[in-house]
Amino acid sequence: MSQSVSLCLSLSLSYSLSFCLSLSLSISHCLPISHSHSHSLSLSLYQIVFYEGKCFTGRKLEVYGDCDNFQDKGFMNRVNSIRVESSAWICYDHPDFKGQQYILERGEYPEFHRWNAHNDHMGSCKPVRMHGEHYRIELFDTCNFTGQCMEFCEDCPFLQGRGWNKTCVNSLKVYGDGAWVLYEEPNYRGRMYIVERGYYHSHSVWQSQSANIQSIRRVVNYF
Repeated sequence: MSQSVSLCLSLSLSYSLSFCLSLSLSISHCLPISHSHSHSLSLSLYQIVFYEGKCFTGRKLEVYGDCDNFQDKGFMNRVNSIRVESSAWICYDHPDFKGQQYILERGEYPEFHRWNAHNDHMGSCKPVRMHGEHYRIELFDTCNFTGQCMEFCEDCPFLQGRGWNKTCVNSLKVYGDGAWVLYEEPNYRGRMYIVERGYYHSHSVWQSQSANIQSIRRVVNYF
């Protein structure tokens, strides 16, 4: 009887160990797939596709995060159409996030005029990583957050129409969780600059050579 119980216990233990080992191997085999799926989901949060030709033709470059130089990816700095699959993007006409800025929100841009460019130069890009429902910006007409101050929580096509006394903004503070676009001309025209949460003590901080700003709007089309 003792030998029979011992044999049964041995068989049971052996079967349990075998089952656990088999289960462990099965889970181990599935982990890479799960990780890959998770990685692809995270990548899809930021996706933009650049095309050399108009109307999404020619060679293309897919980007999923900061890209400081298109040529490092084997892509010439010539872009004639863009598809923004997700998020909003800040694009620059020179490498290293320098030069003229363009804001591209989710959608299709079959030619460079659609993103207010005057040529097809494009050298670097990065996603806007701030997006939400709480927008707030304070504008100051002199540097270091002094002088006239006005607060905005909505788009404004003409600052002077809202009581802003000058055509210039020399410093600003961005609060909340949303990004803003500053335009040199009324009605969201002219050179543009994108600012995310933070304090900008001078117009040079948002890479502008001039303090001229006459309209502002929120970045809202992310997904």
